[in-house]
Amino acid sequence: MILLIAQGGITVTGATVRVTGSGLGCETWPNCHEGSLVPVAGAAPAVHQAIEFGNRLLTFVLLAVAVAVLVAVVGAKRRNGLLTLAIISLAGIFVQAVIGGVSVWLDLEWWAVALHFLPSMILVWVAAVLYTRLAEPDDGVRQRTFSPAARVCAVVAACALAIVLTTGTMVTGAGVHSGDAGDGMAGRLDVDIDLMAHIHAWSMYVYLAFTLITVWLLYRSRADRPAIRTGWVLVGCIVVQAAIGIAQYRMGVPRWTVPIHIGMSSVVTAFTAFLWAHGVVRFRDSARVPAEALGR
Repeated sequence: MILLIAQGGITVTGATVRVTGSGLGCETWPNCHEGSLVPVAGAAPAVHQAIEFGNRLLTFVLLAVAVAVLVAVVGAKRRNGLLTLAIISLAGIFVQAVIGGVSVWLDLEWWAVALHFLPSMILVWVAAVLYTRLAEPDDGVRQRTFSPAARVCAVVAACALAIVLTTGTMVTGAGVHSGDAGDGMAGRLDVDIDLMAHIHAWSMYVYLAFTLITVWLLYRSRADRPAIRTGWVLVGCIVVQAAIGIAQYRMGVPRWTVPIHIGMSSVVTAFTAFLWAHGVVRFRDSARVPAEALGR
């Protein structure tokens, strides 16, 4: 759980860097400034250096948590699937560090920042699935718990979420928060931001619709109660996130709303992953497993 919270939390601090214009508080990478790993007085506004450097330091906290999870999985001799998820979580942090560095070298071009955000959502998804799978017995038998129709809708909903996240980065890329302290819209995505915001909103509605259909199908097929509860929590999170997005648009995207919206993106992604993970569960009680159950 700590890994999941840390993966989502660092996206919030990253959003704080963006809306405070601190993205180039450290103007290079891996050093903060040329020839110095740490902030240099006068090289940039002190508050911008503190915020950006603080966000970089949090990467090491996240790295320590991911290493601890990997060591625990290896030490407990858990199954290979868990080991793979733990390795992906750790390797993803290094990949994200490089992408973040490249975005700084490119002076925070909108598409580079988008490429920095989207892998974070993948890592949130991986951490959520890992958290769910850790509770399952290694010697259990895998069983599909969703009906075929529910599985298809869950896949479509997950794909819709990917579109929501991608279009969200495009709205941000065309918006008012460039990530650095400079003025103007240089390097921003040159599209009609109102149109882009509406595309983003409609993709969210599609995502919500397929999630609702998935939950309804789970009811019809009498799926496990934990899966249905997770589905309803996810629906609630999507509604809250949609309300935040609509409020942002109507208020002109005030700075304080952006970290909240980004944080909820991690929450929605995590619960989508939780629901996804409920679709295939390892049961110790073989009586629950039908003849067509999958093997290990």
